Amino acid sequence: MLKYKVSHDGNIFKVKGYAPYHLEPSYRGDMPDAIKYDEKRGTRFTTLFQIKNIGGEVSSTDSSLEVKNGTEAIIYVSIATSFNGFDKNPATEGLNDLAIASDNLKKAFSKSFEIIKKTHIKDYQSFFNRLSLDLGPTETPNLPTNDRLKRYAEGKEDKNLEILYFQFGRYLLISSSRTNAVPANLQGIWNPYIRPPWSSNYTTNINLEENYWLAENANLSEMHNPLLQIIENLAITGAVTAKTFYGCNGWTVCHNSDIWAMSNPVGDFGKGDPIWANWNMGGPWLSTHLWQHYQFTQDKLFLKTKAYPLMKGVSQFCLDWLVEDSKGNLITSPCTSPENEYITPNGFKGGTFYGGTADLAMIRECFEQTIKASKELNEDSEFRTKLEKALIRLHPYQIGKNIQLMEWYYDWEDADPKHRHQSHLFGLFPGTQITQSRTPELANACRRTLEIRGDETTGWSLGWRINLWARLLDGNQTYKMYRRLLRYVDPDEYTGNDKKSGGGTYPNLFDAHSPFQIDGNFGGSAGVVEMLVQSNDTSIQLLPALPDAWPTGSASGLCARGGFVVDLQWNNGKLKNVQIYSKAGAPCMISYENKTYDVKVGKNKRAKLKF
Repeated sequence: MLKYKVSHDGNIFKVKGYAPYHLEPSYRGDMPDAIKYDEKRGTRFTTLFQIKNIGGEVSSTDSSLEVKNGTEAIIYVSIATSFNGFDKNPATEGLNDLAIASDNLKKAFSKSFEIIKKTHIKDYQSFFNRLSLDLGPTETPNLPTNDRLKRYAEGKEDKNLEILYFQFGRYLLISSSRTNAVPANLQGIWNPYIRPPWSSNYTTNINLEENYWLAENANLSEMHNPLLQIIENLAITGAVTAKTFYGCNGWTVCHNSDIWAMSNPVGDFGKGDPIWANWNMGGPWLSTHLWQHYQFTQDKLFLKTKAYPLMKGVSQFCLDWLVEDSKGNLITSPCTSPENEYITPNGFKGGTFYGGTADLAMIRECFEQTIKASKELNEDSEFRTKLEKALIRLHPYQIGKNIQLMEWYYDWEDADPKHRHQSHLFGLFPGTQITQSRTPELANACRRTLEIRGDETTGWSLGWRINLWARLLDGNQTYKMYRRLLRYVDPDEYTGNDKKSGGGTYPNLFDAHSPFQIDGNFGGSAGVVEMLVQSNDTSIQLLPALPDAWPTGSASGLCARGGFVVDLQWNNGKLKNVQIYSKAGAPCMISYENKTYDVKVGKNKRAKLKF
């Protein structure tokens, strides 16, 4: 629990306290000194309560505020902490939490409940109402959400539940990604525990990034900013990590981070298993969000002043970290494929090796995007040439004896063929290197990999697999995985923080990893957009993975790369009407059913098409 004291100042009830300065993760179980407090080291906080009443009287004690004989009581709550950025000690260099809370309470108390509510709704709806989705007629009865989930689990139709889950993901991101340089973590802002599952941190080998897959394509670009901002902080700490741990220039991030922009390897100084503790590709993966933000917004000032310097820095790390293999190809060594293990022909089981597909896919994506950014800005040609030369020397993708995309440098067996991670498929999604049209053989190998992995997995992994199947243009399999993500899970069945299987949805629509992890919600919502609109540097693909279960529908406000916003309508499984809005006036090419259409649309203009 948090350490605090309560008092009152007139009619204001005050809670002043501080958080622990150290917590052991809950998965380590009961242990001495798992929670450490020190008033001089922990983050301070202030919570203030004030009641605006009609009739009656307000009185206070040392532990309560009371209203007697009143007809109405509105409770105003103001909370602030001393957190002052990743590089400031919140105890000695922190913000004045009491002053901030007091000022905010004073401002709020001067306004009526109706005005505050109206202001809140206006703010929220300015983001939420940008995108709408209609999946056609439904015969679903009007039931509570938990009963709808149970009914849905029986295989019954509920298009409105599918829409609700999608829009719920957008609501969660709007609500939990508004603080500068503090992205949504594993539980968003909904963690109730002092020792939360996996410390409510930023796990950079999938989970943090998955939280933001829907930010751009689901028309919530501003919600992406906290992640983009913390990348700037991570580049500072990550430069120290790159130099001291790896002897490399540039910057990178390892398996875990937090609001203090931790970037170094984790695992309690060697006690953690290398299959997760020794991974160091968080920088290359995170950097892809910088380029993605530019692709969707076409904000060249952001690209020049923010994104490109950060992309260049992580590319420098990758250049230094790569080594030659016996064939003269560039690989990483040592490396891991996040949290997975192999079995060699002689029976050895391990997690560390060299030349991992996942590492090279992330580096390949990082190099390609940095090259494109350099060309877009028409600068840094010398560094661009270095990346271009290294890019063609990267160890290529390999297809194994089971016609699967090889995860390991050699065609070894997986220790767990049904493993929840599928990091070596990064090039398919969220990357852009593997596509059904340009690299059909590799795409089919990804398909075979997913078939081997199976459909039964954790919540966040289901979210990832939805997007992977959508990129393979298999609408019915994508929809099957979406339904599986919405499988009802009884929260009372969860018994411990180390449970890592099952997946599904709790009665309140939170993702059941289990336990609750918000990344499954975000990944699932992102996948719905991928079913309806996909985009790359050159074209926008419409209804690429439309399932048979959604024969009729419409959507508005879907975003595509190039600064486009797409509204579309379909009937009997066929596209009928499309409207394209351009934020930047960039060239626009539409792709539908293997045909392409050049669409001329000026900046801040709309173009309408009928099919």
